[in-house]
Amino acid sequence: MIYDDTNILLGMKKRGFGAGRWNGFGGKVAAGESIKGAALRELHEEVGIIPQDLRHRGFIIFEFQGDPQKLDVHLYSAHQFSGKPSESEEMKPQWFDQNKIPYDSMWPDDKYWIPLILEGKNIEGYFLFSKDDEVLKKELKTTS
Repeated sequence: MIYDDTNILLGMKKRGFGAGRWNGFGGKVAAGESIKGAALRELHEEVGIIPQDLRHRGFIIFEFQGDPQKLDVHLYSAHQFSGKPSESEEMKPQWFDQNKIPYDSMWPDDKYWIPLILEGKNIEGYFLFSKDDEVLKKELKTTS
């Protein structure tokens, strides 16, 4: 997540998994790449910025009903970056006031954990989604 004291930068996913939703930035880890390295690369590829103060904030495991593969998503945040957020083939970035985050156009889990990150907390979580992308089960805790 890229944010400051009042705003958060989100991207409208234009293709692939999550298309049509506002998301944070990120993606899969390439062979031989660290998780942090993937976060840095994805931010540059998707929105054209390089974070200066990238910080690991925790992780969430996502499970989808009927799919044996779980997604282990590591969360990072940054307040400072170089470059200007710009549209890519995959994402269209937009700043939102933190009090007007478009949760109804995002994954349904985001409303539970994004506010915790914005409060400066680190988290660990698990979400189980139905085939209709409804949250069936949620486990979320803050960590130090």
